[in-house]
Amino acid sequence: MSATTVRTGPRSLVVVGASLAGLRAVEAARKAGFAGRITLIGDEPHLPYDRPPLSKQMLAPGGSTEPVTFRSRAELVDQLDVELLLDTPAAGLDPDTGVVHAGGAEVAYDALVIATGAAARGLPGTEGLAGVHVLRTLDDARAVRRALDEGARTVVVGAGFVGSEVASAARERGLPATVVEALPAPLVRSVGPELGAALSSLHTRNGTVLRCGQAVAAVEGTDRVEGVRLTDGTVIGADLVVVGIGAVPRTDWLAGSGLPVDDGVVCDEFLGAGAPGVHAAGDVARWHNPLFDRSMRVEHWSAAAEQGARAARNAVAPADARPYTTVPYFWSDWYGSRIQFAGVTAEDGLEIVSGDPAGDHFVALYREGDRLTGVLTLNGQRHVMRYRRLVAQRARFDEAVAFARTSAPVRSTTATS
Repeated sequence: MSATTVRTGPRSLVVVGASLAGLRAVEAARKAGFAGRITLIGDEPHLPYDRPPLSKQMLAPGGSTEPVTFRSRAELVDQLDVELLLDTPAAGLDPDTGVVHAGGAEVAYDALVIATGAAARGLPGTEGLAGVHVLRTLDDARAVRRALDEGARTVVVGAGFVGSEVASAARERGLPATVVEALPAPLVRSVGPELGAALSSLHTRNGTVLRCGQAVAAVEGTDRVEGVRLTDGTVIGADLVVVGIGAVPRTDWLAGSGLPVDDGVVCDEFLGAGAPGVHAAGDVARWHNPLFDRSMRVEHWSAAAEQGARAARNAVAPADARPYTTVPYFWSDWYGSRIQFAGVTAEDGLEIVSGDPAGDHFVALYREGDRLTGVLTLNGQRHVMRYRRLVAQRARFDEAVAFARTSAPVRSTTATS
């Protein structure tokens, strides 16, 4: 490099986390014209694969147990010119020298995207007990699928979305299934108590036993699970226990790095992670979302894809960096019904603008002050994206309700939480 040469951007990009966010980061960097070295580091031996099918199609009777991979090895290595370091967990980061420690090697970077995701919380005391699983990875899904195919009596701990999909898969086979939830009603944190109760009625209508307000006192069995004992003394026989009590951002490998960590890697609106050239994306990132003027960590497919792409573009072209704003969106399939949510819940109230929460279809809108902040639908696929756009436009709540009344049959009731 001559004395007059000016370096205008990074020459090497390292992406830690070979899942959706990491893959989209790689793709976006190349699409943006980045011609430097790209290294993709992943702790699993598998190529990047899609996670929603793990608790949906892969658990269905007769469904394929092969992963839905986004790209082949040839596409990644030959077409995108990516160096793959799979089955290589990251062990440390030194932002001062620009080095990621992984697999006993030092991987240098000019730009870094952290996309290590989150790890499922386990149930203390069940380590090494056969038949007890979380559901986060391809190997987890295959183990749960085998147990269901063998006719397992199923107990799900935690009435969240993934666990509810496991219960649905068990009932589709005609197997006994019980969902245990420590809170008085399921999904309180996700959609609020009223609509959480409405959605949870799908369980009871389809033969799943729902035990709310009960915690697990012990998982019984010597080498293999035999039952789950609740705090009221009830013992539920079980051959399969799936623990769905949330996930923890995978930031342990960042200890000593100096990066700000608080329920995820703390980022600004540009997904910058507090050190030169370092960005974060996906389940591990807690960033400031300008649309809602608040810090968020979102464990949703669409956010992981979008954040991975935006983080990489900002990392390889910092002069053209743009903030990342989004209306969070997720979906879940239970017992042949589709649940979709966009936005954020709010404590100021909600209104049912279509259908009936006691039935098999409804559309509910959430408000914060006079602003529309979210929409929840049950079998309302044609509605949800309309309201997601209105949330993105910062629409007034009364405007959204008026829109509902002119665009669909309305059964309108108001409830406050």
